[in-house]
This record gives sequence, structure tokens and C-alpha cells, in this order.
Amino acid sequence: MHRVIATLSLLFGLSTIVAAADSRTPPRRPNIVFLLIDDMGYADLSCYGQKKISTPNIDRMAAEGIRFTQFYVNSPICSPSRTALLTGQYPARWKITSFLESRQSNTQRGMAQWLDIKAPSLARTLHDAGYTTGHFGKWHMGGQRDVGDAPLVAEYGFDKVITSFEGLGDRYLPLMDAFDGKPAKKYDLGSASLGHGNITWIDRSTMTTAYTKAAMAFIEDAAKGTKPFYVNLWLNDVHSPFFPPAALRGDAAKETLYLGVTKSMDDQVNAMFELIRNDPKLRDNTLLIIASDNGPEPGAGSAAPFRGHKGNLYEGGVREPLIAWGTGLLGKAAGTTDTTSVMAGMDLAPSLLAVAGVSTPADIAFDGEDRSAELLGRDHTAPRARPIFWIRPPDRPGPPNNRFPDLAMRDGDWKLTCDYDGNGGRLINLASDIGEATDLAAQQPDRVRQMRDAVLAWEKTLPMGRPPAGAAGATPPNGG
Repeated sequence: MHRVIATLSLLFGLSTIVAAADSRTPPRRPNIVFLLIDDMGYADLSCYGQKKISTPNIDRMAAEGIRFTQFYVNSPICSPSRTALLTGQYPARWKITSFLESRQSNTQRGMAQWLDIKAPSLARTLHDAGYTTGHFGKWHMGGQRDVGDAPLVAEYGFDKVITSFEGLGDRYLPLMDAFDGKPAKKYDLGSASLGHGNITWIDRSTMTTAYTKAAMAFIEDAAKGTKPFYVNLWLNDVHSPFFPPAALRGDAAKETLYLGVTKSMDDQVNAMFELIRNDPKLRDNTLLIIASDNGPEPGAGSAAPFRGHKGNLYEGGVREPLIAWGTGLLGKAAGTTDTTSVMAGMDLAPSLLAVAGVSTPADIAFDGEDRSAELLGRDHTAPRARPIFWIRPPDRPGPPNNRFPDLAMRDGDWKLTCDYDGNGGRLINLASDIGEATDLAAQQPDRVRQMRDAVLAWEKTLPMGRPPAGAAGATPPNGG
């Protein structure tokens, strides 16, 4: 009898230990979905001030998540902005300072033909740590126009890829239908002749639906397995040319078409939102990030109340919406607006690795900072350890009589813009002047000198800085 009791006691003790161990088992690493909208201005979502249309589906995610008001991309144009998002580093470190175009144009502007495969990749680091990874939509870091020898998108760490005419791999290419009775026109900018993947032609007005469905199929399949997933849903919307559905074309004016595309985009991505929100396993362990890659095209979107637009270093070119949603991850921060945290595109890579519990590889030195505490709503008071710097796209000099600044820097509430030689410095206090209307340089000469020296020193660390002679005007004004 004593042996039975002793055996039962031993078994009970072991089961208690096992149960305790199980209770300490860390939860599955969170899934991450990154929705990136193309060329959307700060004020083009109704939750950021848009009055002419409503974007109720993204608005709802913002209302349930955290809406940030001081998020910056690291370039006012697409390829370098995306490079910073993927690498966590300043894009000029990889000789990408404007949108990648043809081989001749890239060379003329002193740029690489594609993002070096040796560059850090958020997707690759997550993949190596056990994540299943997918990219659906625009890439624009190599494999466009006549550059057919770029690495495939998959080589940057993705298990599944469906891209667009600015990347290599299986891709969807758009058919432009103006709904005027004329045949739809193919629009591929040379991609269809590059090979390296299967091509499917899709009506431009439903491209977002096609990419969203592909991403959803990937998510549903990944959710059946034991691995967490990371998904890029990087849209071609709301970039020009603007081809919304027939019902949203209105008077066919540029702004009307743009707003139609924006409204339609919001409608088309909602299916993915519903998939995640209605599945408890996904809802409670998925972080959704929503952002845009640069400011709006003039005459289309709005960056109000900021000065500037796509292609320049004023706030309207580089300040963008950022929304973080995650019912099971944000806690009490869900449903709030963060007006104080200053975050940058290059911060997302180190921050999302921290969210995932993945250590930064020893051979990677991020320019961005781990702002996961802000992203998850746990802290919004910590100041940045380092300033944020920008360099102007070489093909965006601005009007001859009012040239855009070459360099910019934000440090705390202060923003300095200047030329490559340090002249033309303007100092703005963004805490009191978000429209960048009042130059305080004359009142703050010591601060100007300090910030000017810092941004010029930063520029000297780049493998490419100021553009070669003749680079200005080498490309169409709305490229990228």
C-alpha cells in the first residue's frame, strides 16, 4: 500500500511539474502583416483628415488599434523608402536614392540597378528564425523596365511571391480600362518581356483584390501549420495611373480618379481585415501594420496640414500615416492615438524583430531603432537615441527659382533643411510650426550650426551622396 501511495505521489508530483512547465511555455510568436499603400498622402484616409471620401475599413482598424501622427519614411519616393523598410538602414547606403527605372537612367543618376542581395532583409531574418514569409504586390527594389538580371524577390527571404511590373517572379500585370467602350490597354513598362515568372493580366481596378486574395490564401494556409507568418501586402494602389472602378470615375478629373482609387482600395483590402478579425487564433496573435511609402503626387492626394509632396523633403513628402492593429497584443493601448512618438521607416525592421522575439543578427547594424514599445503601445515617452536624416532624390531638384533642399534632419522638435554645401539652411520648430512656415535660423545660429554639421557629416558616411552632374531631370516627374 505504501508503494502505491508513493508511486501515486511521484506521478502527481511529475504531472504538477509538467503542468507548471506548460504554463511557462511562451506563446507562439506573433504573426505580422504589413499593408503598404503606394503614394498615399498623410491626409488621404478619413481617419487622418480626408473629407471628400470615406475609408471606413482602414478607419475601423485605426479606431481599434494605435494611430501614429509622427511617422516618417526615409525617402519621399518609392524605391529608397521601401529599401529602408526592408533593411532597417538608410537606403543611400545601398546606392538607392530614387525610384529604380531603366538601366541607363539608374546609371545616369549614380544609382545601383537593384538592392544588393547582401543587404539586410527583415523577411530573411524572420524566415531564418522560423517564420513562413510571403510578399504580395509591388516590390520596386530591382527587376523593372529593362533590368531583367536582378535577383528574384524570393531571394530576399520570401517563401511565396506574387509581385508586379517592378519585381521579378510570378506577377500580376495591369490592364487599364477607362470604361469608355475602348479596349483595355496592357501596362507593364517592359516587365512582360523579362521572364522569370508566370504572368497574369488583371484589370487595374481590381489589382488590390487579386493581391489581397493571394495574401489571404497564404495566411489561411500558414495558419494551419506550426510556424508564425510574416506577410507583405504592398499595393500598387493608390499610385498613378488612376483607374478606379467605373462607378467611382466621376468626372474623370485627376483628383476624382485618385479619390476613387483610394476609396476602392479601402473596400478591397477589407476582406483581409475580416479574415484576421473573425478568426480568434489570428485576431489574438497578429500584428497588422498599415502605412504608405511616401507623400502624394501633386494634384492627386493631400498631405494637409503639411507643406510639400512626393519627391521633396518637406513634411508632406516624408510624414505618413502609420496604424498598428492587434487585439491580443496592444492591450489598453488599443483605440488610442500616439501624437508624441517619432518613428521612421527604418525603425520597423528592428522593431518588428523585437515584437517577434527574434534577435538581430550579429552582422547587421541597423540605422533604425527598436521602437517596439511604441508600436505596441507600451511606452510613448522615450526620446529617439539618434536624429533622422534624409537626402533628396537626385532627379527631384525642384523649380529653378525655388529649389528643394538637398538634405534634411530632424532632432527632437527641430528640423533643419539645407543644401549639400550647408548653405540655405532653414530651421523649423515642428512643435509649433507643422506647416514649416517660419524659419528660425537667424534666432538659433548655434542650433543651426550644430545640426548642419551633423547632417553634412552623415552625408559623408554614405557610399553615394550628392548626385552626378546631369542627374536632375533624368526621369519623368511622376516616376516611382
